[in-house]
Amino acid sequence: MSTRVAARTTDLRKTYGKGDTTVAALDGIDLEIGGGEFTAIMGPSGSGKSTLMHCLAGLDSITSGRVEIGDVDITRLKEKDLTKLRRDRIGFVFQAFNLVPTLSAEENITLPLAIAGREPDQEWFDLVIDTVGLRNRLGHRPSELSGGQQQRVACARALVSKPDIIFADEPTGNLDSTSSADVLAFLRRSVDEFDQTIVMVTHDPIAASHTDRVLILRDGQIVDELWHPSREAIIEAMMSPTEQVR
Repeated sequence: MSTRVAARTTDLRKTYGKGDTTVAALDGIDLEIGGGEFTAIMGPSGSGKSTLMHCLAGLDSITSGRVEIGDVDITRLKEKDLTKLRRDRIGFVFQAFNLVPTLSAEENITLPLAIAGREPDQEWFDLVIDTVGLRNRLGHRPSELSGGQQQRVACARALVSKPDIIFADEPTGNLDSTSSADVLAFLRRSVDEFDQTIVMVTHDPIAASHTDRVLILRDGQIVDELWHPSREAIIEAMMSPTEQVR
C-alpha cells in the first residue's frame, strides 16, 4: 500500500431530493486513494460508483463531508479555483473519448496544456506517445482513427500534463476486446512505470482485474475491498452480499 495519499474522502454524503423523496447516492464514505495505485470502483447500477468518482474529481458538489485531492480540500474551493485545480492536477478519460473532431490527435492530446497556456514537456510527450503507440497517428483527426486509437489519444491527453490523479469513467466501454486490452495495458503501465494514480469506474471484471484494488459499492456505501484480485474473485464478490467494510 502506498504511503502517499492522492485523494481522500471523509464522511462523504451526497443526497438528491428532499423529505420523503430523499435518495442517498453516497452514504458516509471514508476512503483513501493511495498515490501510484490503480483503483477500480465497481457496483450495480445505482450503487453510487459514478457519483463517487464525480465527487472525488470535483465534477459534482457534495451534500456534506470532505473531499481532498492531495492536501487540498476541494469542497472549500471557489468555482474558479476548482476549475483551475481540475485543469492542472486532474486527468480525465471518458467512455465517449471526448475528442475535438476538428483537431488532430496531437492537438487533442496537448489541448489541456494549450488552454492552460503551458508548453508540453517534449521529453515526456515523446515518452507518452511512444508508450501509447500513436507516433504515426499524430496528424490524424478522430474520424480517421479506430475507437481504440481514439481512446489511446484520450489516455495520452490525460497523462501528458502530469496530473496528480486520473479519473477514468468506463474507459473500455465502447471498445472491442483487443482495443480494451491495449488501453488497460497502457493504464497499467502508466501506474507501474510512471507512478501515475488512476481511479477507474467499470462494470467489467476483466478490466478491474488489471488494477491493484477494487472497491465495491452498494446503496452508496463501500461493502467490499479486494487487493490484486482475479477476475473470478471480482465476479464472486459482485455476486455475493457482503458486510460493509467501510
